[in-house]
Amino acid sequence: MATRSLWSSRAKLAFAAAATLCTGGAAAAVATSDDPASAAKLCTIVPVRLLRDATTAASIVFDYQYSLWGLPEGSKERAKIKHEVHLRSAQKLQELCFTNGGIYIKLGQHMAQLEYLVPQEYVITMRESMLNKCPVSSYEQVCEVFKKELGETPDKVFDEFDPEPIASASLAQVHVARTHDGQKVAVKVQHTHMTDTAAADQATVEFLVNTLHWLFPSFDYRWLVAEIRESLPKELDFLIEAKNSVKCLENFRKLSPHIADYVYAPEVHWSLSTSKLLTMEFMDGAQVNDVITIQRLGMQPTAVSRLVSQTFAEMMFKHGFVHCDPHAANLFVRPLPSGKRSIFELDFSTRFSYASLWRALVFSDANGIKEHSVKLGAGEDLYVLFAGIVTMRPWNRVIDPAMDHLVIKDTDSSNYRCTHLNISLKYPNFSGDCLCVLCFSVTRLRCQSRLQGSSLETFLIIGKVSSEAVAEAKMTQMKSIFSRINIWLEEFLFDARLLALQMALWLLQVRKALT
Repeated sequence: MATRSLWSSRAKLAFAAAATLCTGGAAAAVATSDDPASAAKLCTIVPVRLLRDATTAASIVFDYQYSLWGLPEGSKERAKIKHEVHLRSAQKLQELCFTNGGIYIKLGQHMAQLEYLVPQEYVITMRESMLNKCPVSSYEQVCEVFKKELGETPDKVFDEFDPEPIASASLAQVHVARTHDGQKVAVKVQHTHMTDTAAADQATVEFLVNTLHWLFPSFDYRWLVAEIRESLPKELDFLIEAKNSVKCLENFRKLSPHIADYVYAPEVHWSLSTSKLLTMEFMDGAQVNDVITIQRLGMQPTAVSRLVSQTFAEMMFKHGFVHCDPHAANLFVRPLPSGKRSIFELDFSTRFSYASLWRALVFSDANGIKEHSVKLGAGEDLYVLFAGIVTMRPWNRVIDPAMDHLVIKDTDSSNYRCTHLNISLKYPNFSGDCLCVLCFSVTRLRCQSRLQGSSLETFLIIGKVSSEAVAEAKMTQMKSIFSRINIWLEEFLFDARLLALQMALWLLQVRKALT
């Protein structure tokens, strides 16, 4: 039986490899180009990439099938061999990403962040390389982009232009320049190969993921392909990013003026920006996770943690327009003002339901938690799990009436959080709104842990902002004076509970200082 299974897998692999080679022309057709030279180049490059993909996939799948063949599930020997196969496969995948470049680098970087979903061997391998070794376009290639977009080379467009990039990512790299009127700017230049091969790479990756899912039904990363299909065209249009940064800043000025002076997005130089070139005001600052530099600049990491928590709470509950890529390279900190950037739209209903959920969480209101979790799309059978993921607490703590029921204690296991996030992302019943909420929860947890922020203080900030959002939304709908008085009373009781929690935090800090 085992032999038949192994030969069946070999047959599947042979068929998959043949099918991959046959789809080379289709993938190339997807990546159409007006430039005959680029089209000819694609016809040469794409089949080679497809062959490389097929060879790597076949090698990885056969390694798993052959190496684990006959080893009993749960045995120590199988676990040891599986670890070795994971490492070998991760290294093969890493080599494929670097060789193909472009969207493959983006996929490798994404995998480096999926510590709750993929084996640690893959995460560690990708994290050690993909996040720090992105491709760099030559100055000649940069000039090629400038000529196509602005009609001139960088030395003509700018008074000064450093040919060496200060940073490089999977889709673009950044150069420092100075405009003719003396302003220092950061110029984001899209890698030349992205324009030509993005569509073909997308088709290739989609075929590869679907093939692996066909071979191994448990390997289902089709959601990642769907996400790339939707997000990649937007990421490749830098004008969308520019417009998002402007809208984000306007939201703080209009809807959150009390912290608008502390949140900043670089000014866009529109006349020097296109879909493949983005010129913005140059910003100096420390990455949000660089605690040493933050302290050297005279700022307290805990204060930064509070600001980050409030900033994202304001975006989520009041703006409905959220920065959903808040890694260290996208969040900078400086002595007044401050820095930020990227984005996802939330409708009023989602914001109201999420803010109401947090009120229910603070009050340990099981019925309210269920009601608003269901409204967010968690489903009546998954609201307990959903609440546990949002708060990073087990259900018995979530509904505990004690004042500090939402505080992460030192004895709490991070494994609990990892397990529940892992489970959550495997449930397809969670809606897009639910996944956005989970993104915010993970962001909050990361910022809190990296900046040494208090979990109770974070919940106080989120609780306060969500309560204000709920009250404001209800006020716009209520006409009766009695209804308004009732809302004010609810707000007063909520604030009283938050004040009690604040006192608990203060007493905790005093006790810690005395010991």
